[in-house]
Amino acid sequence: MQFFRMFSHVCKVINSTLSLNEVLKLITENVVKALNAKACTIFLLDTKNKKLEVGASYGVSETYLKKGPLDADKSIAESLKGKPVLVYDAAKDPQTQYPEEAKKEGIASILSVPIPVQGKVIGVLRIYTPQPRKFSDDENEFVSGLAEMGGIAIVNAMTYERLKEDSQGLMDDTWKWFETMLPNPTS
Repeated sequence: MQFFRMFSHVCKVINSTLSLNEVLKLITENVVKALNAKACTIFLLDTKNKKLEVGASYGVSETYLKKGPLDADKSIAESLKGKPVLVYDAAKDPQTQYPEEAKKEGIASILSVPIPVQGKVIGVLRIYTPQPRKFSDDENEFVSGLAEMGGIAIVNAMTYERLKEDSQGLMDDTWKWFETMLPNPTS
């Protein structure tokens, strides 16, 4: 029941905005709080260059984020095939592309969960813990569900931003009208 309440809360928060940056930030922050983790980062897949690019992060340093490019084929690549992957000891696991940097950052374990949208993985949600940790089946299911909801929210936010850019003010007027029809999200 606890995960259902957390899932419901996080979904409400995620769906409270159409700003891509805000959606990504809200997902990472709420995942850390819900799982009592050290940090969380969302990486979006750049299919052209086969790289993972930071979309948002919560709880890790800028130094860690700028450690170098993440190669989609080398950095916990199995999660891009559609299944969660646990790296129990990030400093020693060959799936960790930057083990020394993870150790310096105080990261012991990493749970990497795919972000799927309509059968395609668009990125990964990574949860970092300061001590070695195995995630329960309930936690894995919770995070996988959030990653799926996050994928939908990410696509919606990207679509909204693209429409907003392409519409020369029409989208703003339509959205202002639509917002007047919505109930107040804080009530």
